[in-house]
Amino acid sequence: MTPLCILLICLLPQWSWAQGVYAPAHAQIVHSGQACVIKDDIISDGVYTIREGDTLELKCLVKGHPRPQVRWTKTAGSAADNFQETSIFNETFRIEKIQRTQGGRYYCKAENVVGRPVIKSIRVDVQYLDEPVLTVHQTVSDTRGSFYQEKTVFLRCTVNSNPPARFIWKRDTETITNNQDNGVDIYEPLYTQGETNVLKLKNLRPKDYAVYTCQVSVRNVCGIRDKSIRFQLTNTTAPANLKLSVNESLVVNPGDNVTVQCSLTGGDPIPSIFWTHTPGSMPANSRTQGGSLTIWNMQPQDSGFYNCTASNNVGNAAKKTVNIMVRSMRNATFQITPDVIKESETIEMGQDLKLSCHVDAVPQDKVVYTWYKNNKAIKASERIIITRNDPELTPVTSSLEIIELRFTDYGTYLCVASFPGSPVPDLSVEVNISGETVPPTVSVPKALSVVTIREGRSAELQCEVRGKPRPPLLWSRVDKEAPMPSGAMVIETIDEKLQLDNVSREMSGTYRCQTARYNGFNIRPREAQVQLNVQFPPLVDPAFQDIRLGLGRSVSLKCTMLKGNPEKIATATWRFNGKLLSVPPTELPNIAELKINSMAKESNGTYECSISNDVGTSSCIFYVSGKAYQPEFYYDTPNPIKSDKTFKNYSYTLQWTQMEPNAVDPVSSYRIDIRQANSRTWISKMKPVRSVGKGELIEFVVTDLKIPQSYEIKITPITIFGLGDTANRFIEYNETTGYHNPTDMTCRFESEKICGYTQDQNDHFDWTRQNNLTQNTKRTPNTGPTIDRSGIPEGYYMYIEASKPRVNGERARLISPVYNISSKPGSRSYYCVSFYYHMYGKHIGSLNVLVRGRGKRTMDTQVWTLSKNQGNRWKQANIPIIPSTPFQIVFEAIRGDGYEGDIAIDDITVTKGDCAKRPSEQNTDVVPPGDTAAERHILSSYGLLLLSIFVWLR
Repeated sequence: MTPLCILLICLLPQWSWAQGVYAPAHAQIVHSGQACVIKDDIISDGVYTIREGDTLELKCLVKGHPRPQVRWTKTAGSAADNFQETSIFNETFRIEKIQRTQGGRYYCKAENVVGRPVIKSIRVDVQYLDEPVLTVHQTVSDTRGSFYQEKTVFLRCTVNSNPPARFIWKRDTETITNNQDNGVDIYEPLYTQGETNVLKLKNLRPKDYAVYTCQVSVRNVCGIRDKSIRFQLTNTTAPANLKLSVNESLVVNPGDNVTVQCSLTGGDPIPSIFWTHTPGSMPANSRTQGGSLTIWNMQPQDSGFYNCTASNNVGNAAKKTVNIMVRSMRNATFQITPDVIKESETIEMGQDLKLSCHVDAVPQDKVVYTWYKNNKAIKASERIIITRNDPELTPVTSSLEIIELRFTDYGTYLCVASFPGSPVPDLSVEVNISGETVPPTVSVPKALSVVTIREGRSAELQCEVRGKPRPPLLWSRVDKEAPMPSGAMVIETIDEKLQLDNVSREMSGTYRCQTARYNGFNIRPREAQVQLNVQFPPLVDPAFQDIRLGLGRSVSLKCTMLKGNPEKIATATWRFNGKLLSVPPTELPNIAELKINSMAKESNGTYECSISNDVGTSSCIFYVSGKAYQPEFYYDTPNPIKSDKTFKNYSYTLQWTQMEPNAVDPVSSYRIDIRQANSRTWISKMKPVRSVGKGELIEFVVTDLKIPQSYEIKITPITIFGLGDTANRFIEYNETTGYHNPTDMTCRFESEKICGYTQDQNDHFDWTRQNNLTQNTKRTPNTGPTIDRSGIPEGYYMYIEASKPRVNGERARLISPVYNISSKPGSRSYYCVSFYYHMYGKHIGSLNVLVRGRGKRTMDTQVWTLSKNQGNRWKQANIPIIPSTPFQIVFEAIRGDGYEGDIAIDDITVTKGDCAKRPSEQNTDVVPPGDTAAERHILSSYGLLLLSIFVWLR
């Protein structure tokens, strides 16, 4: 035997069985909720149109084994939102009372451990129509306060809508168009927000004085009715005009009651007046009535700009603003500046000295400063200079400058800030100048330069300030661009200490304390630094780990300290099922290790490693077991049901795969426990198996189930170790006439789920589902069917549309669910694929049927093909196949060289057994995989592929 033959014989069975029935994720978005319209979309699963305020509900139907996990995300639509930051992990996604900002493209991502994740999307289009706004304008040169004859007027109608609105203008009850009246222009202006339409009245005529209606319409999409607004244009129409009873600025005392009158001086129709406040909303202690504004008991927080606005939608709105300020003073501060010219930082006789005083006040420019020395008012002289606005300091700061300081200038200086004639109390600040007045110094006590504290406790950082006067300290962080715990970047303290409560590890680092320039010397700040060291318990990995291994195997359990302060493990304690173990310490400073040399039944249990770093303790938990993992029920194919109503019983075929079978000892059998719902009695049955491989499909038929009872099923794998983890599910009797058992029923495509068939993601375009009632009335004649195989107008079928943008040679593929063969490896199972096809038109391409084997590698084998025009009628094809692995049926349609090339299929049946002997109507090239020619064809395909691999390896 040649080496190539040996290679073929050895590899062929492995290719058929190694992959098993693990299937990659597949997803399809279906919609419910309150959709108005659902349309096909070239790049997604469709466009979902919904009215604002209705309920959106999307469901992501998934297939695959193991069952895929689903995640919903979104990109921005008509307005951005943060949906992508809060992704939904659920098959069903729902938004009640959807808003326009929630429109956009929604993505369903399905993924399991097999293959690549699958992403499907649907575009959600939110429809809405707001009330229109109508404004009236003149040309700029015509703005003289009124609208009168022989002038031009613009009626501007603006609306927000989706889809774009259509505008209809009416004069009284008559619809206006451009063509019927030379004195009218209707147009859309450029550079406007929203949708705007303008009605231009050129050189007003007597008939133009009328009632105008702007009607907006979105043509009843989603049932949204038209909306309209009316305006009466007269020869007295004029924009609003206002005047205020006070000046633009008004200063009041705290506690005063304030009334401002905003009066109309023009406007037709009569304008409406409203008040607003900046910043913030209107105060709670205010009331507006028409143009009158009253504020009781004015307080500093009520200060701000009060805006009176009048609008009648003619011209621009009129606006008047008054700035109401409440007198207040706070935060009196001082500075001592030694001789600036000589850049001295100390007070010296014979040099100049400047004292500065400032308060934060409203209004700032009305503050009056008065200086006193030893309780006597100071008068300016050649040596004593008093300035109101020091250009080197904050505006409205008063400075007292002493030229050539003398001993007699020593004393106590008092700066008093006041609002003369106001009840606002004066503020004052005192400065003592003497031989003891010296600039500050800052230091940190040696024992407090590093503060070590445990996480969660309170810490106190301290700097010492010497000097007279002693200024406040400003605290900030040095090594991190981060705020203090309060959220401020800088914190002021008077007592030299910074108090930090409930410290966390993120607060570790260097803190700076420095002198403030106010209430002290106006010199270069003095500063010092304190180190905060926050200790915290270990952060370990893994927090939990499930370890499975066969008897006699070894494993090392490692508990690693990822973070901690201190960073070194102080103690490591191991426990097994709560009992203390004696384990020698490891040499690594951040890892504790325990080795199990030989797994035994006695080794099964929970191992806990407690790591301490003298601050706290954290634990790694290891569950070590020889138990087999749980089975995974197979969901891709609907579960077959066989019922016998005569005896009132039915049977159920269970299908599953084994999770990670090679992790532990081989599974020898499965225990199947069955109990009727609401019953406490279990019935156990055994299913012996041999060398279960990863992904291998296992079947067990549960018989003698009573109609119409439901049952709970538990499946437990058994190894030499004993019982493994259990998987359970519920089954119920389902007396269905739809597509339930793919090996017995006929698929007529009556449901949107199309019997579990899916569109190939790697072809050029998709098959389309339609019936006689949904087909395009402008469809191409002389091609494709007009009705389904049954002849009923409501009956659906699948077809390919050959019109543009399709081109010659493009393919569309429709793929069936997975059919699981029930025969054992090596034996033959005969199946029959039966379907009806319609191939009518002079540009018909080809229709192919392929069998996709789900073995170690997916392989498509063509078993049937037909080309060219077959006449305007449905014909049946029956194809015998002999699959050796779970399989799928692929219907491939290839577009011909013209648009009269529609191909359709209907009434697909896949049955177990050979095809029945019946007259054949088709003229086809049938390749039954069971005969000698077919086997030679399949073997030649394997051979060519294997030969190419063999040559490549050489």
